[in-house]
Formats: sequence, structure tokens, C-alpha cells
Amino acid sequence: MIKATVFEQLKRAMKEKDVLAKGVLTLLKSALDSTEKEKGTSLTSEEEIAIVNREVKQTNQALEGAQKANRQDLIEKEEAKLVLLKSFLPKQLSEEEIAALLTEAGVVKGMNMGDAMKIAKPLLTGKADGATMSKVVKSLL
Repeated sequence: MIKATVFEQLKRAMKEKDVLAKGVLTLLKSALDSTEKEKGTSLTSEEEIAIVNREVKQTNQALEGAQKANRQDLIEKEEAKLVLLKSFLPKQLSEEEIAALLTEAGVVKGMNMGDAMKIAKPLLTGKADGATMSKVVKSLL
């Protein structure tokens, strides 16, 4: 489970006084805990992956903002956060692998984008980010 791994890494980061890792892991643990509390039961691995993906997306947005502002110090910090967060996700598929899976699942030319995404999302959740998924689906249609 991701939550247990986050907790172990958080303890290690605190012992090693790794401020960046401690901050990122604390935020991730907090997000996992609050979602679990709202739900009332423990989270499934898919739900944990969705939370990590949400944190990755927010960090990507912060990175884009830092790049637009040309702030090298923030860019390096956000990139380090991304590396740490992505370590909790399963291996991400390449665009070619995504295209092959979608073709196998029945996504064909002329199909409605919404229908294609209904097939793609459950198939690729946690294995590819939304932007990549959308790009590949568009190219297949």
C-alpha cells in the first residue's frame, strides 16, 4: 500500500533531516489520510494512485508557473518533488503502448471522443496521465 510506504519514507526523511522530502511526504500523507477519513474505510490502491496523480498534476502546474516566471530555484524544487511523487506511481506507459492497448480495447477511427475516453480511462488509470491519454486518443480518432 502506498500509504505505508509514504509513512516509512517520511520517518526516514525526518531522521535524515531531508526538508524537501519531509514536506512532500507530509502533504501526500495528509491527502491520503483525509480522503480515507472522508470515505470511512481504507483506500483501494486505485484510489491511492488517484491521489498521488492529483499531487503530481498540482506539482506540474507549479512547475509551469515557475518556468514562466523564470525562477530557477523553484524549478529545481518542483522537479525534485515530481521525482519523489512519481516514485509512488506504477510504471507509466509510452504513447505507443497506450495506442496499442486502446486499439485492442476497440477504440477506432470515427469514434466519438467521449466514448473513446470512457474506454481509455478505466483501462489506463494509474498507467498514464490524463494529458497523454487524451493526446493518444485524439491521434487514434
